[in-house]
Amino acid sequence: MAVDTFTTYLTEKTAYIEDRLISALEQEGVPSALYESMKYSLMAGGKRLRPMLVLAVLEALDKPIERGVPFAVALEMIHTYSLIHDDLPAMDDDDLRRGKPTNHKVFGEATAILAGDALLTRAFSLIAESYMGRTDVPAATTVKLIAELGRRAGARGMVGGQMADIEGEMKRLELPQLEFIHEHKTGDLLIAALRGGGYLAEASEKQMEMLTRYGYCIGLAFQIQDDILNVEGDAAELGKAVGSDAQRQKATYPSILGLEQSKERLAALIAEAKAALADAGLEHSALGPLADYVRDRKK
Repeated sequence: MAVDTFTTYLTEKTAYIEDRLISALEQEGVPSALYESMKYSLMAGGKRLRPMLVLAVLEALDKPIERGVPFAVALEMIHTYSLIHDDLPAMDDDDLRRGKPTNHKVFGEATAILAGDALLTRAFSLIAESYMGRTDVPAATTVKLIAELGRRAGARGMVGGQMADIEGEMKRLELPQLEFIHEHKTGDLLIAALRGGGYLAEASEKQMEMLTRYGYCIGLAFQIQDDILNVEGDAAELGKAVGSDAQRQKATYPSILGLEQSKERLAALIAEAKAALADAGLEHSALGPLADYVRDRKK
């Protein structure tokens, strides 16, 4: 897939996902301030990478992408809740997210916390309600989706990675400790997207294994590029401050490996991700160019 073709693909898939996000939010019976807070962060833009991965797996295995919409939207809700909570004063204490004031700056800390809680819980009810009674998604698959997402988003996954990240602040970490943080904080939701797409597309056991490997690699690659951009990116393009990691004395790939070795590690992970796709017979899908996008993105 050519670069311009893939750029069009990204634009189309982002629009497709965003058209379906707002309708998945519950509004009736929800306090207006809570609803507006949830909507504010959910619709604040972003790469929509996780839901896009769900759809890309379904396409790669010749299944209709509509089948993945509820799970894809649920993933974006969980990702959004994690960003709301990450930005809070007790966590990263950020004022900007995607070039806009963070949720707690607009709605207050209490509402921001509750908006995150509401998005997290809505994600699971959305999956259960949307797939209930469908003939193309067996009940056993729905249970697998919920279990996968619960594990990858929870204490053994994303939340555990966030905890390790907090504990690692102001400490000199070794590379294995840093990779543990990013494997879980960033990688686990990407893996959940790929494995969820695999379940919905009836992937083989070998394909599920390789999709997991691909997700692990692009998860670490995504974070390495984040760390690189925090050193040499453009603040206006990023929508957040550059150099904040160094100011906080935060362990990053450049702080441990240096900038050039970080770029080499990034390239190696992208190559490994593509090799996993080849082993799964999915090298001609959009997942290959998507790996390049993770490496080359500027924001």
